Amino acid sequence: MLDLVSLRRDFHMHPEVGFTEFRTASKVAEILASLGYEVLIGPEAMDGDARRGLPPADVLEAAYERALRDGANPQIVEKMRGGYTAVIGIKKGSKEGPTVAFRFDMDALPVLESTDMDHVPQAKGFRSRYEGNMHACAHDGHTTIGLGLAEKLADGNFSGTVKLIFQPAEEGVRGAYSIVQKGHLDDVDYLFCHHLGTNVPLGEVHGASLGFLATTKMVAHFHGVSSHAGATPEKGRNALLGAATALLNIHGISRFSTGSTRVNVGVLEGGTAANIIPQYAKMVVETRSVAEEINAELEQRVRTIIAHSAAMHELDYEIEVVGGAIPINSDLDLAELAMEEARAVEGFTSFKVSDSNSMGSEDASFMIKRVQERGGKGTYMAIGTDIPAPHHHPKFDIQEEILPRAVALLHRIATRFLT
Repeated sequence: MLDLVSLRRDFHMHPEVGFTEFRTASKVAEILASLGYEVLIGPEAMDGDARRGLPPADVLEAAYERALRDGANPQIVEKMRGGYTAVIGIKKGSKEGPTVAFRFDMDALPVLESTDMDHVPQAKGFRSRYEGNMHACAHDGHTTIGLGLAEKLADGNFSGTVKLIFQPAEEGVRGAYSIVQKGHLDDVDYLFCHHLGTNVPLGEVHGASLGFLATTKMVAHFHGVSSHAGATPEKGRNALLGAATALLNIHGISRFSTGSTRVNVGVLEGGTAANIIPQYAKMVVETRSVAEEINAELEQRVRTIIAHSAAMHELDYEIEVVGGAIPINSDLDLAELAMEEARAVEGFTSFKVSDSNSMGSEDASFMIKRVQERGGKGTYMAIGTDIPAPHHHPKFDIQEEILPRAVALLHRIATRFLT
């Protein structure tokens, strides 16, 4: 029987950011295979061309080598080389029936974990061993819950098919789209996604989380001409000035009367020295909105500003989309059924069919939409755990007693739809 706490702590000690989850994915694949699941990894699990915001090749290779040093199965990770870190486990039951899928994200964040002794992972010896990376959003817990559910369903004593989707690169909303594009959601009748925490206390569970925003993440590259800033400034084409022009105008975009919007330039960098006209500049920008159509219009305005800012300064430019998501429209009847099952799980005492507890974005939205487009249903649940610090904070942590409760909940949901 899997030791959920030990498993979660192992994942916590070895956090891997998006598309570099080689060790984590290797462990997931090994456990699924040991439980008799059909396991899809590498290009079988995701469309390589549909991956967004893939790290540079040298970063991927360094993470691959580190995973091997830290015990990843060489035969498994070889198939994941280059950032193919999704894992899908499939178990067919003893009789025909629906296909029920569950999604679990695996990636960590580029956050330096706290070394203060009031931080439980530090005090109990399972703080991150990868300095600068940290599980600061409960994905170590999500992965563990997925494997606990896999164990519960391993006997195949049900009617239908279970599909367990372990997704890379949720942070930055980058990884789900490639799994969708590979077609793995096309045969799913019911899809359940969830998140631990999100300001929901221990003992409370929500059948549907509302408030997720549509978003587009873009990197704009500006290319100019370098020149001596004192002797021949007129010979240069200042890429950083063009990017700065774009930044100021992007933040000056009018708000929309049709729905809330957000826009932010989070990175602006370029130049090499005070006396050199910057030849290159990079800007990272995101748009968000409550509606997919509004976000699309906001994105187009950003693109127009970038194009005209580049033209003003006689620059070349290109725009790269590195992430995206759409709003989640959960099926509330599915959420109600999930809450019926939650009431039977010891430790859950407060229940809401739906609640607005997010103003972020989630790329599980693409998975849920694809299922719904094919006539199925999906929902995104919130499972409560008290947290000592906000998500993405150096002292973020979860209460480990939630792990078996969450497994029990998902097992009851699966059993309900597979009988």
